[in-house]
Amino acid sequence: MAESKTNPGEYDHDASLRMKGGKETKWGTKEELLELVKKATDSGVGIYWDAVLNHKAAADHKEKCEAQEVDNDDRNKTVSDPYEIDAWLGFDFPGRGEKYSAQKYHWYHFSGTDYNADNNKTAIYKILGDKTKGWAKSGDVDGEKGNYDYLMFADLDYSHPEVEQDVIDWGVWLSKQITLKGIRFDAVKHFSEDFLRKFISKLDEQHGEGWFFVGEFWKDSLDDMSHYLERMGKKFSLFDAPLVYNFSQLSKTENADLRTVFDNTLVKIEPVNAVTLVMNHDTQPYQALEAPIEPFFKPLAYALILLRYDGYPCLFYGDIYGIKGEHPFPPSCGGALPNLVLARKLYSYGVQQDYFDYATCVGWVRYGTWDRKFGCAVLMSNAGPGEKKMHVGEVHAGEVWTDVLGWEQGEVTIDNEGFGNFICPGTSLSVWVNKDAEGRDKFGKL
Repeated sequence: MAESKTNPGEYDHDASLRMKGGKETKWGTKEELLELVKKATDSGVGIYWDAVLNHKAAADHKEKCEAQEVDNDDRNKTVSDPYEIDAWLGFDFPGRGEKYSAQKYHWYHFSGTDYNADNNKTAIYKILGDKTKGWAKSGDVDGEKGNYDYLMFADLDYSHPEVEQDVIDWGVWLSKQITLKGIRFDAVKHFSEDFLRKFISKLDEQHGEGWFFVGEFWKDSLDDMSHYLERMGKKFSLFDAPLVYNFSQLSKTENADLRTVFDNTLVKIEPVNAVTLVMNHDTQPYQALEAPIEPFFKPLAYALILLRYDGYPCLFYGDIYGIKGEHPFPPSCGGALPNLVLARKLYSYGVQQDYFDYATCVGWVRYGTWDRKFGCAVLMSNAGPGEKKMHVGEVHAGEVWTDVLGWEQGEVTIDNEGFGNFICPGTSLSVWVNKDAEGRDKFGKL
């Protein structure tokens, strides 16, 4: 999955550039983006756009409006009388002008904000107007904190027809500008479900129903996630947050029961609509939703999302290339994550047979398909060295299999009934494939 956080319609990030008619953001120029997308498309890589539709930030000017402070833990509870605030809610887009859209944004296009310049006070302000203005209606956003419409910055009010139309127009325009395969929607539990259905429907009208749509609904309530999918329709997907928390907990628990790894996860109950992951920018160390995973467990976790039948796996950039900055860490999996991805691409196909029969050592087999015949056998342990007899198919009788990762030495000869006695190192895993399988020469070179 390739994600972009740029907005080609507002390519003037810096205020001085906006006033001077500049074209470049800190992400680069639109032309550079289009060149990147073309190269990716030519290489067979589809692009998913990362769309932040919940809020706007970095306004062009302040505007006065009436607002009321609300309780952080119960957004339906007011903690002040209504009063006038001076907030950063005016968006004129001077760099863009009216080239892409004539829409300007004012205080009445937003439902909330977090800063009053009159008194330099930071709080959650519900913006008031006529009697119909307020948070999104109950059931249209998540019910956490009473009403979780407000997340940060200037919160867009999708009950305003100009907001709804402008964002839909932006989506259609974006889809015509850039060759995309789908969209990742940020913070979907914080903005109108009704609007999002309209947005997706309009894109389907424009481009057919081949696009992939996934939402970031970060919550450990499986019921809430499942009900959201029911309301959005089965073509929509969500990131499997409960699975990430399972990985974190199992990695920190001595001799944890690996057989429970998929308990209470989205991929278990909605396998077609679950985007599986191990870590992301929010759950990495020192971030708001930190869910630390012990280094030894990272390869196990990635094998569990990459080499199994269910779910649509998503890799974290930081796990592939490492993270720099104030809290750096090296590439995970001892640098072997690209090899796990390659194993998925070459061998992880066909019927899956699980061997989840021992708490600290589990395995599975992928039998391959008629056109991808090699298959693979995976074995992992979160305790001592593991061993398991697994069936890979009589068609492989007499073959010699080895670990593509090179972490387990030796060979396994498949017997006449299609069984092999596979082993793995302690607190590690092995991925076994016929040593003469097509593509074996590519491992260790990525």
